[in-house]
Amino acid sequence: MTEDWQALADELQQLLKLRSVPFGMKMFEKRADMEAIPKIRRPSAVHTLDQVVGQASRLGWTVGITSDDLVGAQCRAVVGLGGAKTGEWKTGKHMTNVWFSTVEDATAHQAAMTCVPDGKYEALAVAPLASGRLDPPDIVLFYATPGAMIYFINGLQWSGYKRFDWSVVGESACADSWGRALTTRTPSLSIPCFAERRYGGVLDEEMLMAAPPEYLHKAIAGMKALSKNGFRYPFPQYGVQQDVRAGMAVSYADRK
Repeated sequence: MTEDWQALADELQQLLKLRSVPFGMKMFEKRADMEAIPKIRRPSAVHTLDQVVGQASRLGWTVGITSDDLVGAQCRAVVGLGGAKTGEWKTGKHMTNVWFSTVEDATAHQAAMTCVPDGKYEALAVAPLASGRLDPPDIVLFYATPGAMIYFINGLQWSGYKRFDWSVVGESACADSWGRALTTRTPSLSIPCFAERRYGGVLDEEMLMAAPPEYLHKAIAGMKALSKNGFRYPFPQYGVQQDVRAGMAVSYADRK
């Protein structure tokens, strides 16, 4: 059965009140397959991957890249393009005295990043989920407030509960989101880093979720169940000085 990507995107936006569009990311073993996507845009300038992601989420563009379109090894390494994980890259020398005080600290940071293995892929594409042009995308991503993110997570945990543990590498946080989701095939939440905010247009209050498409159905079903119980986003404020029993009693019969 063909997935209705427009309907999936609409449900996400309705339930989470998203301010930018959910979008997909797909890796390609052959550049020609990426270039065959309808209405694909190819960069005319050198970018960070954060900028390319921002073009999909903020502008609604479908964009395809190869390693040559990216500014350096740090962006390439996260998605496994261009054989970026050289010995020099692993040392993190380029980040020493920039983000980390010593080479040892920078090396530890590089080792902590979750990256797609080198050697398999030649290209990558991003596109708004609703366009259906990456049918199917490897992962779906969306930016949202912390409140919307916990509601999405509550939806994932409604049925078949699982505890989630996520990483924070600091700078290069794309390794926590799309790098981790592409590699582990699991939902991956991140606090976007300086580069994502400076170059990718990420707003100060936004977090990023990346997950394989099948998890969206699970989360949406869970959020709809929670909605029937009166739990909806955005969360209505009850008041910090009110008697809490009236509010709690709506959900918990023993709190009257």
